[in-house]
Amino acid sequence: MRSSLSYHSRQRLTAWLMIAPLAVGVLIIVGWPFLDTIWMSFTSAQLTQYTGDWVGLDNYIRAFRSPQVRGALATTIFFVALTVSLELVLGVLVALLLDQPLYGRRFFRALLILPWALPTVVNAMSWRLIYNPDFGGLNAVLTQIGLLDSYQSWLGSPATAIYAIAVADIWKTVPLVAMITLAALQGVPREQLEAAHIDGASPWSRFKTVTMPAIVGPLMVAAVLRTIEGVKVFDIVWVMTRGGPANSTKTMSIQVYQEAFSNFRAGSGASQGLLIVLVSLILINVYVALLRRQGAQ
Repeated sequence: MRSSLSYHSRQRLTAWLMIAPLAVGVLIIVGWPFLDTIWMSFTSAQLTQYTGDWVGLDNYIRAFRSPQVRGALATTIFFVALTVSLELVLGVLVALLLDQPLYGRRFFRALLILPWALPTVVNAMSWRLIYNPDFGGLNAVLTQIGLLDSYQSWLGSPATAIYAIAVADIWKTVPLVAMITLAALQGVPREQLEAAHIDGASPWSRFKTVTMPAIVGPLMVAAVLRTIEGVKVFDIVWVMTRGGPANSTKTMSIQVYQEAFSNFRAGSGASQGLLIVLVSLILINVYVALLRRQGAQ
């Protein structure tokens, strides 16, 4: 027993020694800038003057009182709720379709990855051309089939801009959710599906009782990844609208960018950036709680 414990101790020590260089690298590259950002959020540091006076919680208090920050936070949460929910639903539907014995299934599976592999900036520019109010393809199609009487400015109206960006984001990231779900579907017990089918269970019942429990874990992973990306979304919004019109698409990342690099208030920008981290942590903890609850069932 003593030699066995000694062997396992040596194994653990060897494992720690092997990952130590990576851990040190991560602490230096990620940990130190993060701690420095926390420190800066309590100061009046300027972009042109790194050192600033200690102001305590003043930056956070001003952030919570700021209508611009509250508006950006509300827009971010709405964008995340809209895109992540639709991406999960559509991703599961696409995965279920491609899991069927269809003709050309391998071709469509390979084709599925293309939107996700497309760079975000290229995707945003492409959709910006599609939404163009003068010669955009969307206006042309909708007017030709009679759904519109005249061309609309999809990105120029506060009522439609956020939804137009959401469509572009969903089009790009549904393939990621579908691929994760499709990989999880390979582990669904076929015998249980066949037994449920023989017993007369409906397709929805088979999905709910057999398929869903097998894919809920990977789906939660996809939800966490997409939530993190959604909370800190910047590039697609910046390319398509730069946060306009009338700040209707300004997310927290754009708010932080403008505060720190346009207004030169680095300390205030750091405090607002940490709010993004806080929102991400809250949402991730909600997902983890739901996953544990599902596992307990």
